[in-house]
Amino acid sequence: MKAKFLVIVEKGRSNYSSYSPDLPGCIATGKTVEETLGAMRSAIDFHLEGMIENGDEIPIPRSLNAYVHETDEISVDDILTSIETELPEMAHA
Repeated sequence: MKAKFLVIVEKGRSNYSSYSPDLPGCIATGKTVEETLGAMRSAIDFHLEGMIENGDEIPIPRSLNAYVHETDEISVDDILTSIETELPEMAHA
């Protein structure tokens, strides 16, 4: 089963940082947007594996529209995208 998690990328002074609002604590950084998104893909997979190992419920990802209507945290400089990942088998049980 696949899931698509919203990712927000923010520009810092000398790098980029990213987070997924549906996965609190799941963050990544990089020198470029591409590097940051690659690191975020790995961070999401690692985060989900940890949640499953801990017996935590995997959240249902919100859509971009739902998130935009629910928050005022997005700035015009932010990059909004999503990362699709294959949920580990144990997440389906």
